[in-house]
Amino acid sequence: MSDQSAAYDSLAEAPLNLGYLVPQFPGQTHIFFWREIADLEEMGHNVSLFSTRPPPPGLIAHDWSEQAIERTIYLGQRDVLSALSALAGLLPKGLVQAMLSEGPAFAKDALITLSAALRLVQHCQQRQIDHVHAHSCGRAALIAAFAHMLGGPTWSMTLHGPLSDYGAGQRFKWSRAGFATVITHKLLHEMQRDLPGDLPERVVVRPMGVDTDTLRRTDPYVPVSHGTPMRIFACGRLNRVKGHQDLMSAVRLLIDQGVDVRLEIAGEDDDGGQGYRKELAAHLKTLRLQDHVKMLGAIDATAVKKKLLAAHVFVLASWHEPLGVAYMEAMSCEVPVIGTDSGGVPELIETGVNGILVPPKDPQALAAAIRRLSGDPAMARRLSAAGRAHVVAHFRSRLGAETLIEEIRRLKARG
Repeated sequence: MSDQSAAYDSLAEAPLNLGYLVPQFPGQTHIFFWREIADLEEMGHNVSLFSTRPPPPGLIAHDWSEQAIERTIYLGQRDVLSALSALAGLLPKGLVQAMLSEGPAFAKDALITLSAALRLVQHCQQRQIDHVHAHSCGRAALIAAFAHMLGGPTWSMTLHGPLSDYGAGQRFKWSRAGFATVITHKLLHEMQRDLPGDLPERVVVRPMGVDTDTLRRTDPYVPVSHGTPMRIFACGRLNRVKGHQDLMSAVRLLIDQGVDVRLEIAGEDDDGGQGYRKELAAHLKTLRLQDHVKMLGAIDATAVKKKLLAAHVFVLASWHEPLGVAYMEAMSCEVPVIGTDSGGVPELIETGVNGILVPPKDPQALAAAIRRLSGDPAMARRLSAAGRAHVVAHFRSRLGAETLIEEIRRLKARG
């Protein structure tokens, strides 16, 4: 047995003290993180939850939000003295050179995160944290990287979407991470193309997952019957790229074609209802769909499940979606799904096998897919069963926790 194998085996059963860093937690799409924390703790590990700052009040919607806020340590408060102390510690370690090479946007992010990094180091020392995982490649990852450089624990990060969404300094972050996970093979290929030579030794594909034990039916799925409205449910942030406006336009087309549908959209914009929601409301009014479409705002996981179990079909019309936990939740509840052939969605949904994919930004194709499903109950039942089977086999939430622990232990064994 090699020394590394022996070291790995000696760590295999020991519980870990983990730092778990999520930006602006708990946001409206953060149920996955909360489930993963529960999985880690059920596996016997201790989790200290960190975040940059709380979300706006309008986005705090889960029945577990208050519990999460109470146990989260928020690092985002800026402190000039702490920032100067952190800066003094990082200057001899190449921070100036990194600022010059990565550009002014990185320099700005660095100055913003310095005090948070020092605060993270202090909490890690107090709690004897073994490793910090940042569920972001943005400023949260920079906080973890700086904390490690200042004497804090090893760290890692997860890429949840296109690298362009996560700001400057990516070469700096990736070259200093102990390991990284990415949620799709498509993203991994982009990383290998864009950052050759700067990736950590291990970059693992591990999709997000859902709690398939909770997200399940007690009664069989029943397709829409002739003479009754088709109930469509959508769930996602109110943002132009989520395509809710295209889905509304598809509903207008269906009604004009004589197909009776009712659409409910769960989710809120990033400004707590003061942003893109207003544009969607105007679009809804222009289409004269007030009797057919309802925007529910941010709702908790229990309400989402209730809506899924009542739906005939789940539709998300994103222009680009890294993967799509909302699809997984619907599939786990045996609701047929219609999505867009964009981003990493084809790694989850195989059209005609466990769902239907249409081109993004195409309300006519979306309407045609919904109409097809409304007239084919056998197809609806087949996609319902196949969707759940696929998610149970490949996208259970515990798989992410298991991967995280395995990679941390592998990293510790390497020394």
